[in-house]
Amino acid sequence: MPVNNLYCWNFEVISAPDFVLWGQVKANALRAKELCSVIEPKSIDLLCFPEMILSGYVFEDSDEILPYLELPKEGPTSQMCASLARRLGCYVLAGYPERLLQIPDLDTDNYTHRCANSAIFYGPNGDFIGNYRKTNLFITDRTWAKAGFGFTSFDLPAPIGKLTLGICMDLNAQPPADWKARGRPYEIAEYAMKENADVVVLLNAWLDSGVRMHYCKNEKELGFIESVDWTTVEFWATRLKPLWVQAEELSSPNKEDDEGENGKRTIVVVCNRTGEEKGKSPMLVTSIRGQTFAGSSAIFSMHRGSGKPRVIGIMSRREDGARTWMIVKDRVSSL
Repeated sequence: MPVNNLYCWNFEVISAPDFVLWGQVKANALRAKELCSVIEPKSIDLLCFPEMILSGYVFEDSDEILPYLELPKEGPTSQMCASLARRLGCYVLAGYPERLLQIPDLDTDNYTHRCANSAIFYGPNGDFIGNYRKTNLFITDRTWAKAGFGFTSFDLPAPIGKLTLGICMDLNAQPPADWKARGRPYEIAEYAMKENADVVVLLNAWLDSGVRMHYCKNEKELGFIESVDWTTVEFWATRLKPLWVQAEELSSPNKEDDEGENGKRTIVVVCNRTGEEKGKSPMLVTSIRGQTFAGSSAIFSMHRGSGKPRVIGIMSRREDGARTWMIVKDRVSSL
């Protein structure tokens, strides 16, 4: 069906599978470009790579990550994103470890080098759009990264509109709340609502839940069910609850329509890592479950007041490649 005259978004999600070799920046950049080589110019609007896509994610401390730090607009992740954005004529997002310029230490009068877990954003002409620093740091980040000062949004032309950006742990509750909580506070979801965001993008290196078995209607469904980390996908959707239900009384189990009578639709893109890194859990501790990244990159359609989120596209735990989802007004299809 021709789509030239239709209002549509084409999202390309790179799940960053086992090609991410820890510390091998050039090899990872080449593999990322290879995955994108099949994408036709002007065929997509937004291309997403996960958290710290070229360097890898698991670093013991600031000394270990030091050789892989990048300045925004200058480092290999920026160069890769700018190149892909120019060739494809689309927006490109990717996570990277940022080297901060010398700033005063918050606790002393000394000046010190700091670093951040960041995301870089480029536009269709290869122009720099912006930079974001992860606000809610995970245990692995805290050994080397400085937290950002809050979430951010970007006003973009149609069809994307206002885009809210977060990185992995940003989806979790912030201290002093329990970071594993499914309920309030819903910081990034409430921020996206306040911003009236059309799109929310999360660039993740989220761990596998370890749960393999879910209820299946029949054996034919079992392979698909086990190939996706549904426990993690459900958690992501739950942490974004304000985007699909403003209050409990608005929930309705009989509401099947995608629009929902109460409100705005927000497209949520979760771009996650797969595989293992350095042969160990990125948690760096044994008391918390999980030995691999969860994969299961997904795209959701969330309507305020609808009472439920819709998963409109999903990748598997270990899917090696890229996936494009096209959203045409109220209809969604996988290309």
